[in-house]
Amino acid sequence: MSLSLLNRYAFFAFCVLFTLASLPWVGAHEWLWMFTLIGAFLSLVGITDVLQRRHAVRRNYPILGHIRYLVEAIRPEIRQYLLEADEDELPFSRAQRSLVYARAKNDGADKPFGTLINVYQSGYEFISHSMRPATVSDPCGFRVMIGGPQCRQPYEASVFNISAMSFGSLSANAIRALNQGAKRGNFYHDTGEGSISPYHREHGGDLVWELGSGYFGCRTAAGAFDPERFATQAQSPQVRMIEIKLSQGAKPGHGGILPKHKVTEEISATRGVPMGEDCVSPSRHSAFSTPLEMMQFIAQLRELSGGKPVGFKLCLGHPWEFMGIAKAMLESGVLPDFIVIDGAEGGTGAAPLEFTDHIGVPLREGLLFVHNTLVGCGLRDKIRIGASGKIVSAFDIASVLALGADWANSARGFMFAVGCIQSQSCHTNKCPTGVAT
Repeated sequence: MSLSLLNRYAFFAFCVLFTLASLPWVGAHEWLWMFTLIGAFLSLVGITDVLQRRHAVRRNYPILGHIRYLVEAIRPEIRQYLLEADEDELPFSRAQRSLVYARAKNDGADKPFGTLINVYQSGYEFISHSMRPATVSDPCGFRVMIGGPQCRQPYEASVFNISAMSFGSLSANAIRALNQGAKRGNFYHDTGEGSISPYHREHGGDLVWELGSGYFGCRTAAGAFDPERFATQAQSPQVRMIEIKLSQGAKPGHGGILPKHKVTEEISATRGVPMGEDCVSPSRHSAFSTPLEMMQFIAQLRELSGGKPVGFKLCLGHPWEFMGIAKAMLESGVLPDFIVIDGAEGGTGAAPLEFTDHIGVPLREGLLFVHNTLVGCGLRDKIRIGASGKIVSAFDIASVLALGADWANSARGFMFAVGCIQSQSCHTNKCPTGVAT
């Protein structure tokens, strides 16, 4: 037998031998029971490891191989709490999270002794100030009017709002807290594509109803768009705007799925889907298939909602496709009231790594392209632009406004505000704070 084999099985062999050797003596020495039981338990673990064929590490290193899985399981926590630097963005840095936590609790977020950022490093960002600063404005005036010439019920939105997150992905308590915050702060709460739940309505905060490809809350039994059901919900005074979701930054072009074990009675009633089945959002809409048809759909939604602002959200992909949408606006004469650009750095939806890391245009590039395209078409003054994607601070907001946005939305920032600790376990049913389900 090789020395390597002896080393790998030595601890397992020791546990087995110790258990067998101690059994005759446990009657005479009561204190030995505890050690014998521990040895027996470890021996059973080792036997299981040797017999199983799924994990090579456990088979080759009985008992000790579990240390590898233990360390792997707690690695994110060790990194976040012990090794992570303040400016390491994984995906949000400790400095960013601490800023949100402090402001959510109305604690002071001022820092002494200067910046920790190396201002000479590549990629450092800053804003140029004026030698004659303007008078401090009333924050209540930081609002933008949304609603073009074809809109009968324009909405005055805050420059900072809650981005799309669905009930079902977020817990009932999280939805309650977010909407109560929207009511207190006088900003809007985007429902996400999971429709409008009772928890969205409890506190009366302004809602933007996001309409995804699953048409949740306004769908037929076959999953198609139902105009009558849409009109019933859209005409509620609490619903201020309608947002068609074409794609999202976390997983553009992917669609989505809420596993059947997460489809509760409440979610089934809210979304209009049967229980016991996966709740699927197709990767594209069935109500339209061309830019011109999308313009007709926008006009239909505007009419059914009573003239409320209707727009769409997308993570930019092929630039020529958006140019085709702009061309359809000019040809049809139908204009969306707003467009929300979701950057590829968005992350509230769990997705395959390839989609998360490598698909979609980042926010700033997408925002610049959409803004410039609308300017070139002579439509920019008629259509408002929102921006979302890793926006948590006033600097983030000012940055996207400087690039052409009229307002900004944040999703994960508001998750931090209601208790998220960035454990990145949203999709596992094991959220440690109860923000995700």
